[in-house]
Amino acid sequence: MKAYIFPGQGAQFTGMGQDLYEASAKARDLFQAANETLGFDITKVMFEGTADQLKETNVTQPAIFLHSTILAEVMGTAFNPDMVAGHSLGEISALVANRTLAFTDGLQLVYKRALAMQKACEAAPSTMAAVLGLEDHLVEAICADQDGIVVAANYNCPGQLVISGEIEAVNSACAALKAAGAKRALLLPVGGAFHSPMMEPAREELAAAIEATTFTAPACPIYQNVSAFAITDPKKIQENLMFQLTAPVKWTQSMQNMIKDGATEFIEVGPGNVLQGLMRKIDRSVATAKASIE
Repeated sequence: MKAYIFPGQGAQFTGMGQDLYEASAKARDLFQAANETLGFDITKVMFEGTADQLKETNVTQPAIFLHSTILAEVMGTAFNPDMVAGHSLGEISALVANRTLAFTDGLQLVYKRALAMQKACEAAPSTMAAVLGLEDHLVEAICADQDGIVVAANYNCPGQLVISGEIEAVNSACAALKAAGAKRALLLPVGGAFHSPMMEPAREELAAAIEATTFTAPACPIYQNVSAFAITDPKKIQENLMFQLTAPVKWTQSMQNMIKDGATEFIEVGPGNVLQGLMRKIDRSVATAKASIE
């Protein structure tokens, strides 16, 4: 069985999506629709923008979403998932690819998500850190022991967990994690504490937009970040998405459940190959590949 997986923030690069634009009239139509929906020429920024321009919040998230969803669309019948999942932002890409959300609705949600997250980051300084080489339960326990807000945010693969929260609490957790034997506890160059209680203002803002968006029955199950289990009920998918910004990304658990449910090949759809790398650390026995239009 084939599982298609969609990357999150950080996979952007200059020139992303240009090959799709040049190869497909359908892609050109979708890029043009995106420019109109967003009210600026995101296509130009994706194709010609500098690394710094592509890092801007109002660009990064929609750019990755567009690269992923347009690639899935242009693949046509070659895109035939038995199940899908997306890492953080990638979950909205996956929901468009499996027909739960319309393309324009997904893009609008991604843009609102980016702006709401930016606003939350500016309101309360916060950060994230990658912790390598400790078991999840130890990281969770050490975070719970700190003063202030610091929580497990991204369960990326065994031995790699990202923590998120207030700057002082994250720093003290990093010191305690190193003392407990972590190989590394490294602050990440991010704008704020994603997937933590610090994102509650953004969650509330985005929840209103999600509530007003139409969710339809998916073409195949999605393994959502919040639950890590296969979901096909549109109402449940909608509810889970509302809590994604403040809940941890259960990526390791999602991939393990997909394998349990019969996935033998994982195909990454979108920029970069981060998810293929994580899968090799989760379970080397399954095949991984990169989606392409060739």
